[in-house]
Order: sequence, then C-alpha cells, then structure tokens
Amino acid sequence: MTASISSRDLSTSPRVLVVDGSKVVRQLITRVLQAELPQAEVVGCSTGAEAQQLLQAGVFDFITIALRLPDMDGLELARYVRESAPQIYVPIVVVSGDVDDRLHRRALGEHVTDYFDKSLGFQALAEFIRGYVRPESMADGVVLYVEDSRVVALATRRMLEKIGLTVRHVVSVEDALALLETERMQGAVGVDLVLTDVSLKGELTGGDLLKFIRTDFGYGKGKLPVLVMTGDENPDNQAALIRAGANDLVEKPVEERLLVTKLLFQLRVAQHLRARENIT
Repeated sequence: MTASISSRDLSTSPRVLVVDGSKVVRQLITRVLQAELPQAEVVGCSTGAEAQQLLQAGVFDFITIALRLPDMDGLELARYVRESAPQIYVPIVVVSGDVDDRLHRRALGEHVTDYFDKSLGFQALAEFIRGYVRPESMADGVVLYVEDSRVVALATRRMLEKIGLTVRHVVSVEDALALLETERMQGAVGVDLVLTDVSLKGELTGGDLLKFIRTDFGYGKGKLPVLVMTGDENPDNQAALIRAGANDLVEKPVEERLLVTKLLFQLRVAQHLRARENIT
C-alpha cells in the first residue's frame, strides 16, 4: 500500500469496488454511482482473483459482490476480505437477483454486511451505498473511551460529545473490562463502540483489550466495533492490529475530522447490523 491504513479519510473520494462477472452489470452500477456519487472512484472487476489483487493493492470503502462469480462463490470472496485483506472493516454487500436461504443466514454474520436485491433497481443501490460512504455529521451512541492522559482525554471527549455521543471514559484496560463485564452480567453489551489508545499505563495494552473483546467476550467487529489510536506509523504493525480485531485505526496526534469520520462510519455499520438482527 502507498499509505498507512489509518491515514485513510473515508469522507473524501470514497473508493467502491464492484465485483460481478457481467460486464453489463458492472457498467450499470458504475454509471449510476458516478451520477449519484460523483466524488467516488468506482473500480470494477469480473473475478474473485482480480478482486483479491485489487484489495491487496489498496483500500476500498465499500464492496459489492455478485453471489456467483466465474472463479469462486461471492461469500468465499467476502471471507477472504475479512481474513486476508489488509484493510479496514469495509462494508460488503452481495448484489444478487436470486438471494437464497444461505445468503440470508450469512448476511447477519461476520463476512457479509448486507445484501441487495437487483430487482429493486440500481438507483436504489446507489442510495444504499450513499448511506455508508457519506456518514451523517451527528450521531447517537455510547462510546467506551480508554485513555490514561487526562489532557488528551478531555480534548477527545469534547470532540465526541460535540457530535451528540455519550462518552464513558476510563483510564485503563482493567477498568474497561470491568465495565464490559458488569454490562454483560446484565445481559447487555452496554456500549456501541470502543475507542482505545494502544499504549496505556498498567500491565494491559490496547492490544490486550482487543483480545479480550474478540476472544473472551466473543464480540465480533459488527457487534462491538473497536477503533484504535496509535502513534506507530508502521503499516505492518497497523495491519497486525487490524488482524487482531480492530475495525480501524487513527494515528496520533489525532486529527478531529478524521477521528469523527471514522467513528461515525463504524457506528453506522454496527447499528445497521443490529437493526437487521432485531428485524429478523
């Protein structure tokens, strides 16, 4: 990659990857997206293998995948993105004219974010994608914020409260785990997103918190998004945090617009998943 993962600003020139074996379908989706989202860069390809190469070469903000590709199943490609692609927790939507039972089951899992029925029309698809790549400037939600510097915490808390979020601030991983455990005992997650620094005072780090959330609590990236703040600009180390379970990263010193953009994006995806689960 030409830039570190965490420097990607999701609100400017979003990149959309369209994977479909039909050239006509790719052209239709691209044409509508370019009309409805003129600032977006739309990249199309016909096979899973081509998609994998593109995903390794750069970051995308949204991916549409046909259920059946010439060389693999669309859900297989979605799994590849989640397990192998060195990028953020990108929304993956299967676009199909014949959504079957297995897709309905997987749509609520960790690989596919949602599905879209072609019969609704590509204009509707453009509106659907717009909601993901152009997040709102205000939001409702509770953020568990882990930061041991009171000066940094005060400034960041003001950023988040200014856009309508409720912030529950703790200074250590131990305190964060105690809060999450108390909520779990009451049958709830308790927060909508975790924002944590990597380096913290005490025995446990932000990386340890990731491990506890993903492994011990069993909360997937959709159920409880985790945004990690780091001063390490090394792309390999950043990718390791993503593989460990971070939804996305923000480099320190934190730039307000980038932090808010990334945080609202992750909240929107997670809230969308929860809404679908409640409907189902």
